[in-house]
Amino acid sequence: MPITVKVDVYSYGVLLLELMCCRKNFEPDVEDERRRILSDWAYDCCCDGTVAEMVAEDEEMRDDMMRFEKMVKIAMWCIQEDPELRPQMKRVVHMLEGSAQVPPPPDPSTPLL
Repeated sequence: MPITVKVDVYSYGVLLLELMCCRKNFEPDVEDERRRILSDWAYDCCCDGTVAEMVAEDEEMRDDMMRFEKMVKIAMWCIQEDPELRPQMKRVVHMLEGSAQVPPPPDPSTPLL
């Protein structure tokens, strides 16, 4: 697989999740197997409507749950396995600024037909 700007978009999505949740993307010592891979857990929480679980320990982030949920959705767009589904960084910035809508993301590992 060639290195492209879409690789940077993927990395940004993972970094965004790590920063928001104050943890690494992979933590093998986490007891709950579902939470070991942050990006997978984030997608599950996004689908289940349980995004608040991801920041249960962080009172400041819980106080601004709408912004947190929006940022998780943006990260989910960035980590799509299919590089063609990942947004350009310019669009990511517009979504973060609020000048572009953030539609519900597809499953990162399932390409759209």
